[in-house]
Amino acid sequence: MANRRAQCGSSYHHGDLKAVLLNETARILREEGEEALSLRRLTTTVGVSRTAPYHHFKNKQSLLCAVAEEGFVRFDQAMKLAMRKSLAQEGREMMRDYARAYVRFAVKNREYYDLMYGAKTWRSDVLAKSLAKSARGTLRANIERLQTWQARGGIEPSIDVPGFAQVAWGTLHGISRLLIDGIYTDSASVRRICDNAADMLWYRLAHER
Repeated sequence: MANRRAQCGSSYHHGDLKAVLLNETARILREEGEEALSLRRLTTTVGVSRTAPYHHFKNKQSLLCAVAEEGFVRFDQAMKLAMRKSLAQEGREMMRDYARAYVRFAVKNREYYDLMYGAKTWRSDVLAKSLAKSARGTLRANIERLQTWQARGGIEPSIDVPGFAQVAWGTLHGISRLLIDGIYTDSASVRRICDNAADMLWYRLAHER
């Protein structure tokens, strides 16, 4: 604990307190769970005064919303990187890359993903407007990518892109939750599951072409 306090304190003095608090919150969620998280615990670990977090977060729920928002930022970065790497691929392979990247992010970043799409966040009376904006922005960006692809003739012109994007999201979210929640435990088959889902989605996009 002493070493961690020293590290966090050093990060704070040389950087941004809000970022340090968000990173430490994510670590606690990942390693110990939400029951171990409190603003008092956070200030002790980071090594700042008990009032310092309140300059950035009204309460614990506000903090959790901010972590979820950070999750969307990280998710968007991960998906953009995955798509850039697969630009030379054919349509079906691009869809496979997207599906694998989505599920990989969700499983490896559960501390963020649980808050990004969890009832704890969305059913709260205190839902940050910035979080709702981030969530809508992620879906909108995916829709816009598909619309651009459609305009270039890459997918069937009759496809209802917003409707398809919602179904694709629901499909990949469902796979992610089965893995995260331990309902599906055969991690060795994750790639095959993602590829099967991607093939079905791609068939819908291109089956009339």
